[in-house]
Parts: sequence; structure tokens; C-alpha cells
Amino acid sequence: MRKKMRQLGLLALGIFMGVVISLNFSAVAQPGASGTTGTLPIEELRAFTEVFGRIKSDYVESVDDKKLITQAISGMLAGLDPHSGYLDKEEFREMQVGTRGEFGGLGIEVGMEDGLVKVVSPIDDSPASRAGIKAGDLIVKLDNIFVKGMSLNDAVKQMRGKPDTPITLTIARKGEDKPLVFTLKRAVIKIQSVKSQLLEPGYAYFRVTQFQGPTGETLANAIQNVFRQNAGPMQGIVLDLRNDPGGLLTGAVAVSAAFLPKNALVVYTDGRTEDAKMRLTASPVNYLGNGAQDYLAKLPPAIKDVPMVVLVNGGSASASEIVAGALQDHHRAVIMGTQTFGKASVQTILPLGDGTAIKLTTARYYTPNGRSIQARGIVPDIALDDGSRSAANLKVREADLSKHLINDREQTDAPVAAIPAGNAFGFVPAARPQNVDDKDLKPAPGEVVARSDYELAQAIAFLKSRGTLHAGVN
Repeated sequence: MRKKMRQLGLLALGIFMGVVISLNFSAVAQPGASGTTGTLPIEELRAFTEVFGRIKSDYVESVDDKKLITQAISGMLAGLDPHSGYLDKEEFREMQVGTRGEFGGLGIEVGMEDGLVKVVSPIDDSPASRAGIKAGDLIVKLDNIFVKGMSLNDAVKQMRGKPDTPITLTIARKGEDKPLVFTLKRAVIKIQSVKSQLLEPGYAYFRVTQFQGPTGETLANAIQNVFRQNAGPMQGIVLDLRNDPGGLLTGAVAVSAAFLPKNALVVYTDGRTEDAKMRLTASPVNYLGNGAQDYLAKLPPAIKDVPMVVLVNGGSASASEIVAGALQDHHRAVIMGTQTFGKASVQTILPLGDGTAIKLTTARYYTPNGRSIQARGIVPDIALDDGSRSAANLKVREADLSKHLINDREQTDAPVAAIPAGNAFGFVPAARPQNVDDKDLKPAPGEVVARSDYELAQAIAFLKSRGTLHAGVN
């Protein structure tokens, strides 16, 4: 038995070393890494091979080598932070399709917290959104399967499936005494990443639901269409990033560049490798593919100067926060709403030779003025009532996720308390209406905005009153 165990251990070490090499990781620890001696951690690798051998010889059922190694890789990545992870072939393909604007499932952006799945944001016009799933909801069961102990990837797989097939979600929601049960039908989720409307003469509305490859060009087309519809000069613009969970970094740069002067700094990143150190400006090279025509070049010049409000909330994350931070730092727009999610890290997709990939956090990003909003979020210039029934905001944020990166430019990564309404501009928002019919809180089919959109109404009121306020949009 001892000889067999030793053989299994050597086999495991060989497999593990092969995985290390296939990931293109150096066999020598990086200089300056805490707790390293410059060589492989032999004792830890010996423990790994011993555990591998024990599982192979003593576990109640036979376990495939590939499954064990894959789970070991998944565990390494999942233990780093909430956003790193292993993508099997199917997940990698779906991720690539998703960035192009179409994927199958329920339409929920989710994260893992304490072994359970939390909803970051439901996607507009998805089965989840129509059913009433809300940001901050905690998914307890998928059909009859408890989520506790399931990996995030496995939970996502369970929620995906063929269109029109049903799935039942059991959800715990703060403020509710009993679990809520939703039965949804899966669908092909086609994301229209930009919606637009001329709200009234002189006031334009643009909503970005997710940052995909085509988002910048789609926004450029929407801007031109809305400006053509307006007979006179544009008086105000609202950019709605509420519940936008983020997406591609290039999409965030393109959206920012639409409203900022050419070559203005949008965001910069810093990491351990040279590739992770970037300064991304409002320049075509930072948002266009090779040889592509600059779709922002033909935008009406007024788009750079028209007074502007950006709407955000706790579901505005990552790329949304890059845009809001850039426009805030350059004094191009007033940020209105509630504190954002607080994700200021960059994930790089690193394909592996077998068709799988790893999603690895490789950098932190900073706003043009050098702010890190990691685990803190963008604090709005004008705070609005978030509509929650308690003083604390009920939405899950980056700071609530276990293993989240610390804010390296703040002494604490605790969320910032909401500033008093009207603090920066002398604008006092109207009180949020009470007992509004739920059907008025969502856009009707075929419509872009809801009839009782409180935040949007306050944004328009601010734009119309800015001439009488103590400060305005620069």
C-alpha cells in the first residue's frame, strides 16, 4: 500500500507540474512576493500530492484524475477574490458569446457570498427582470437543489438551459419574512445594450445596460438619431447606468470618449505585469479594433458640452463606475443616485490550450484623479432616496463579498455614508413618491422609460433648474 501511495503521489506531482507549465506560470516565485523563498514550495506541493493520493486510494468512490485537477485549479482561483475563476469549455464559449450581446439563461448577473448566490443585477427585459428578481436577492434553491455548497459556476450552469424550459428559484430577500418562490422560463437573452429617447424638446436620454463589444458604436448611432429628432439646441442629457453590471473595458472607454474631449484620460490601471499597467484615454486606439473606422468622429459637437447627469445606483458596477468616475473627475457630468457597487479591479481572460480558460484579476483601476473606488464605490454628487425600507441600503456591494480586494488608497474599505441630498449643487430633490403602483416602476413593453421613474424625474428637474443653483455642470 505504501508503495502504491508513493506512486500515486509522484503521479499527482507530475500532473500538477504539467498544469503549472500549461498556465505559463514561472516555476520560480516572483521576486518580492510575500513569504516566498524564490523556489517552489516543496512542502506544500508534497501535501497536495499526499491529499491527491489519499483521495485516489481511499475515497468512497473512484474519482477521475482530470476532475480532481480541474477542481484544484478552480479552488486556487476561487480562493483569490470574488471575480477570479476557472472557465470550462462551455463557460468560455458562453462568455465569448455574451460579450457579443446574446446568451442563454435567465438574465441575472450573480456573485457568490458565503456559499450562496447573490443577485448583483437583473438584466433589463429578461425573464428575471420581468419576474421581479431584485439586486441583493439571495438564491437559496434552484428547483429542488440547495445552492449552499455549490460553486458559482455550477449554479450558473443550473440556471442555464434550453429556451422555454422552466426553473424555480427560491429566494431570500431582506425585509421579507418568508422565502419567495419564482418560476421562470429560460430564454435566449439578447441584450440591447443601448436604449435612447428624446424625452421632451431639448432633453435626451441614453441608457447603457451592459458594456459589450458593439456598445460604443450603438451609442454613437443613438446619439445621432436623438439629436436629429430635436428641433432646437439640446439643453440636457441623462446617461442612465443604473443596474449596469459592467462588461468590456473598451466599451467603457468608448462611452466615456463620446462625452469627453479627445485624448482626455478615462482610466488607468496598475498591476504586477507590464501588460497590466495602462493609461486609457479618449482616443480611438483605446476603443477601436485594428483598421476600424472611428464611429465617434461624426458625433454632433454639442455632445461634448451639453449639461449632463449620470444616474447610478448600487447595481452600477465595474465598467459603469469607470464611466461615472471619468465624467465626475473631468467635471463633465453631475452624478446622481445612490452609492455604486465598488468594483475597481480588472479581470483578464487567459485561454488555455485545451479550450478552457481562467479569469484572473490582473490589475486595479483608478479614476483620472487617481481615486480608487474599490469596495467603496462612486459617491454621487447628489444623493437620492434609494427607496429601501431601512436606513441601510439593502443592495449587495463589493465590500459585502468575502475575499474582496482591499482599497489600496484608503485606510478603510468601509462603504462611504451617503451624502445629504443637494450637498454639492444646492439642489434639493423632491421626496420619493410613496405607494406607487409596481407596474409604473418598470417601462411598459415597447417603452424606454417608466412612467414613475423618480430618479429620472429628478435628473431632468436638476438640468432645468441649474441656472438658478449655486453651481452647475462645468
